[in-house]
This record gives sequence, structure tokens and C-alpha cells, in this order.
Amino acid sequence: MNGRVHKPNIGQEIPMTQTLLRIDASARHENSTSRSLADRVAERLRPAKTITRDLSEEVIPQLDAGWLHAMSTETDARSPEQHDRMALSDQLISEVQEADTLLIAMPIYNFSVPASLKSWFDMIARAGITFRYTENGPVGLLEGKRVILVIASGGTEVGSDIDFATPWLRHMLNFMGITDVQVVRSDLQNLDPEAAKARAEGDLAALAA
Repeated sequence: MNGRVHKPNIGQEIPMTQTLLRIDASARHENSTSRSLADRVAERLRPAKTITRDLSEEVIPQLDAGWLHAMSTETDARSPEQHDRMALSDQLISEVQEADTLLIAMPIYNFSVPASLKSWFDMIARAGITFRYTENGPVGLLEGKRVILVIASGGTEVGSDIDFATPWLRHMLNFMGITDVQVVRSDLQNLDPEAAKARAEGDLAALAA
């Protein structure tokens, strides 16, 4: 199920992260490094509420002419069909706005982000809602949030010249006002799995609580 809400048992200690939005973008479920690392991060954060979006179970539509036309139409002037077209985008944005921490778990596919995650970002990057244009350039409207990126790869080194995923993610988040971004990576697994595990453990240990 997508958009699920989980609440902890009564008596659980109140965590620093009140509402966690978890996004999983791996096509794999079993033996998924990004999912297993994200589980550990979520357990450490102990949020009071978790909203989950599993992009392998839900098809986020790509932008098309109809969606762009609906988006550019004033809300009060939209037709019922246009309101329907914007409903998912509105819901995804609402989840981001509610969360104080975002946990985005993904593999690097062909040096970049999974297409499903790109579509998710396309749905939430909306002028006037998550960012706005000013005389001095765009300004993000999602300030005060924290993002933890969990990134796994087989042959791409995170932060290298062939990593087009991590810089793009940081840029998109910064563009929408989110500058507190931490990375937990298990990269180059196909080249040296033990070293990849060690990097992940080091990043987890360094992760601010």
C-alpha cells in the first residue's frame, strides 16, 4: 500500500523526528541494499508518524501536455478533469509539507536516479507551492526540513564524475528550500562489497540522531 501511515506503540519515547516521509525507489524488494539501510535509518529515527511511498508499487505518471495545462490553470478555473489530474501531485506535496524529515532510498540506475523517483520530483516541484520565482531568482518554500539520502550502487562511486544522481538530488532539494541533506551510501558493491558495507556503516555511525 502507498501513502500508508504507521504509528508506534503507546509509551514509545517521543523522537526528534515527528513525521517521517519515506520514499523507496528500488525495483527490488528482496536483497535490496537501499531498503535494508533505510530500515535501519528509520529505526534509529523512531518517528511518531511515518508516511511511506513505495515507487515500485505505484506508477507515478510522467508529465504530459494535459497535466502541464492543468497545472498552469488557476485552481478556481480548473475543470473537474483538471482537478483530477492534479490530485496526486497535491497529495504528494501535502505529504512532503507535513514531514519534518524525508528518507529517500534509491539505487543508482545507469548513473542516475530511477525514472520513478524523477517522476515523483516532477510531481512535487510546482511554482508557487514548493518554490517561487523572485526578482533575484527562484526561492524554495520547503525550508526547515531534513533529508537523508540512502544510495546504493553496483559500479558507480557516489560523488564521482559519473554520479549524476546525487548532485541532481541535492540540486532539486536545495531548489525547493531543503539544504539539510545527509547521505548514507553503499556504493561500488560489485567491485568491493566489503568496502561498500564499511562505507555504509561509517555513514550510519556519523548520521546525526
